[in-house]
Amino acid sequence: MLEQIEQWIDATNIKYKTQRISCEKFASEFAGFYPVEFLKNAFYVVVDKIPKPDFPILREMGLGDFVDMDVAGITYKNTYYILPDAAKDLRVHFHELVHVAQWLKLGPDVFILRYISEIQRVGYNDAPLEKMAYALDEQFVSKGDKIDVLRHVAQTL
Repeated sequence: MLEQIEQWIDATNIKYKTQRISCEKFASEFAGFYPVEFLKNAFYVVVDKIPKPDFPILREMGLGDFVDMDVAGITYKNTYYILPDAAKDLRVHFHELVHVAQWLKLGPDVFILRYISEIQRVGYNDAPLEKMAYALDEQFVSKGDKIDVLRHVAQTL
């Protein structure tokens, strides 16, 4: 199943490769949170429908609610997909970039397994990977102290 999900992710990222926009454009807004080099290698794609793998096995594992859930964005490796309305919202970009950092730190296999197990165990809203992203995006929007997100993610995971 893990291999099937990663193949789907890679195929999705390849499909949208020509539409990717570099997150380097947020260098000034996210200064002090994300290094420019990280932003240069992170991308987003504006889509009308968020791509999600909808495999029967995911539903059998109790992840149907997640697969069907309406979200503003979703991250696959170094690329996230975002709806047109959310594309104007820096908080959503910030949040998805936390997930890019998590993917980078954990690697695809560990990230996918951990994300799935957290949602199965405690649900989306209480999943630690999500809670981390929401806490950090709140730090950003509240104009709190700047925090090195990559270091924080590395130390917290």
